[in-house]
Amino acid sequence: MSTEPDVAWVFDVVSPFAYLGLPQLARLPARPRVVPVLLAALLQHYGQLGPAEIPSKRRFTYRFVLWRARELGLPLRLPPAHPFNPLPALRLILAAGSTLAAAQRVLSAAFADGLDVSAAPVIERLAAELGVTDPQHALADPLIKQRLHENTRWAIERGVFGVPTLVVGQELFWGQDALEMARQYLADPGAFADAAMRGIDTLPVGAQRRRAPPEA
Repeated sequence: MSTEPDVAWVFDVVSPFAYLGLPQLARLPARPRVVPVLLAALLQHYGQLGPAEIPSKRRFTYRFVLWRARELGLPLRLPPAHPFNPLPALRLILAAGSTLAAAQRVLSAAFADGLDVSAAPVIERLAAELGVTDPQHALADPLIKQRLHENTRWAIERGVFGVPTLVVGQELFWGQDALEMARQYLADPGAFADAAMRGIDTLPVGAQRRRAPPEA
């Protein structure tokens, strides 16, 4: 019986960091499972704002994405508007079998080709490339919708708070820049179990931000 940990790549196509991070997955010792989720549901669960909902963070995020793409040698062309509704694209990836190839094609359409992957004509074109016949029916399939809901619930239950995240057993590696950390963990989990690493789990909270009461 295999003792290798389950490795899952959790992402939403709305995240340009998923586009930047996916090619780096080839450096892992094995291909992870592809788990499309709805980032908006994660944000709602944790009471967080998305990067694009804070104007100064929005500007920095897009500038950083462009800079990072140049550093990685990846083409980058932002879609006509961002954020966009990712549901059609997420469901298409699920209908295509939740493969890395399907995720790569849809993410590339959004962030390399700069297409609006929420638009029906774009989805139809991508569906044809991915071998999904009758995309209108496939994307409306209750089983596909349920699978996306279950994926998102699965991620929340494991503490996933953002995308992309590599889930390795019980450990989370958030962000496209955490892949090297995940790779080292897979090679030697014991290196992450020293006293300093264990101490982080019990570090006391010294102060907590007071949350404003909800508006009536």
